[in-house]
Amino acid sequence: MTTVETGVPAAAPGPSPVKGWLAVLAVTLGIFSLMTSELLPVGLLTPVGTALDVSEGAAGLMVTVPGLVAAVSAPVVTVATGRVDRRIVLVVLIGLMGAANLASAFATSFTVVLVARFLIGVSVGGFWSIAGGIALRLVPARHVARATAVIFGGVETASVLGVPTGTFLGDLSGWRTAFAAVGVLGLVALACMLFLMPRIPAGQSLTFAALPKVFRGNAGVRVGIVLTFLVITGHFLAYTFVRPVLQGDGVGDRSIGVLLLAFGVAGICGNFIAGALVARRLRHCVMGISVVLTSGMVLLAVLDTDSLSAGAILVLWGLGYGAVPVTFQTWILDAAPDATEAATSLYVSAFNLSIALGALFGGFAVDGIGTTSVLWTGAALTLLALVVVGGARRTGSGARCTGSGARRTGSGARP
Repeated sequence: MTTVETGVPAAAPGPSPVKGWLAVLAVTLGIFSLMTSELLPVGLLTPVGTALDVSEGAAGLMVTVPGLVAAVSAPVVTVATGRVDRRIVLVVLIGLMGAANLASAFATSFTVVLVARFLIGVSVGGFWSIAGGIALRLVPARHVARATAVIFGGVETASVLGVPTGTFLGDLSGWRTAFAAVGVLGLVALACMLFLMPRIPAGQSLTFAALPKVFRGNAGVRVGIVLTFLVITGHFLAYTFVRPVLQGDGVGDRSIGVLLLAFGVAGICGNFIAGALVARRLRHCVMGISVVLTSGMVLLAVLDTDSLSAGAILVLWGLGYGAVPVTFQTWILDAAPDATEAATSLYVSAFNLSIALGALFGGFAVDGIGTTSVLWTGAALTLLALVVVGGARRTGSGARCTGSGARRTGSGARP
């Protein structure tokens, strides 16, 4: 028996729920460490740039490089490893990430750091694409939805909690310690996957031809990719440089890690709020994300903030961004219920490409115009997403808002 969407063998009739859930948790730890690794420089741009003698704009390449590479590696690794045991692929990718972060921790030049960030991009794109549908092979059918939600929760939690925690650690013990800690976490995840995951033989693999086919033939997927590009690019164009923005307002270095931690806690709350609403209010959730993110950036740009007011704004911003992954993943899967692997691969590529472009053009803006410019540019992009959602509704090209897609989001692929 194979699944309609992925063409891979469904979970065995009676896999052990306990062993399956342990494997799910191992994969979740892996994807959490990977995504934290990709975004960790956001909170450490200034100390890394100072230590390695590069500008803050140039230091933003630490986010740009892995984002660009992950955008390419998501489909390439998935297709190229289509006949390899999925456990082996995931273990190799997480091991590559761990080694690259340890190399960054001991780097004496920015070039070495960028090479390590390139390798992290390979790991992130390939791991996320494969892990997205792995729960189907690990747990009984009745647990697939919940298990995949947990795995995707690793992406969300890394985005809103892993980075602030890494920043806080970097402020306490130095940026090298933060990179080393994420590298060790990746190696711990590697050991967990080796011991807790079963062999997962490859099934029918995705082909490159399926990617343009689902993009050209599905208006809802196209709208979802455009929304992802606008919101994620806008967010990371500003958020990548939130540390120098806060420093420009007079917020002390010691307070920034705490403020980003508040951002992360608010993001977790935003994730749960969106999870409760997205089944029946998908389009409204996207519109709400656009309004909240835009408001947060504009407020930070126009107000003369201190630690308290900056914290309140970052909590608002965090609520909006925390809702992004579950909402946009729902949109993509709701738009393409019969091609979830191809559509998700496109989504992963768009998400990571947008991170890279946001950091890249944000760096140009910071170096060429001024720090506050990234807030205004990011706000313009996230506000434009509101226009796209309205246009999609008028043309009927948006994702279906029946709630069925939201239920599929939990599973990533139906059993």
